[in-house]
Amino acid sequence: MITLQDSIRINRPPAVIFEWFDHFVENYRSWHPDHVKAKWVKGKKFEKGSILYAEEYLDGRLEKLSFKITNCIENELIEYKLRFPESILCSGGSFAIQPYDNESVFTATLTFPFGWLFLKFAKRRVEALKTHMKEEGENLKSLLENGEN
Repeated sequence: MITLQDSIRINRPPAVIFEWFDHFVENYRSWHPDHVKAKWVKGKKFEKGSILYAEEYLDGRLEKLSFKITNCIENELIEYKLRFPESILCSGGSFAIQPYDNESVFTATLTFPFGWLFLKFAKRRVEALKTHMKEEGENLKSLLENGEN
């Protein structure tokens, strides 16, 4: 199993970051230029068991993704599992928000069950995911610190 992780400090308290995620569907396209759309297909926002559908480009290819929320702690953590067929390659991920002085550390994580095999055969995809995660963190920082949302 391998885990990709990207962290960034954001000069906002955890509650402000979580509030942005509370409006995820409305904010999705502004978060990254490769994001196409997002909508809740079951449940309410980040309630356990809710299902979020999203489309985004990764390495020039349109990805149609479905996420099941497995855990949500307000102002701290959102955990999810990808649904079939995406779950074959990526089992899930999380967004964690930790207070740091008067700021927050935002951490995005993705977990891949086949570890070395995934790295060997999908090196380009792994690099694209790392880049996308880093850009999402930087964009979120810019949106929240500069009031671009």
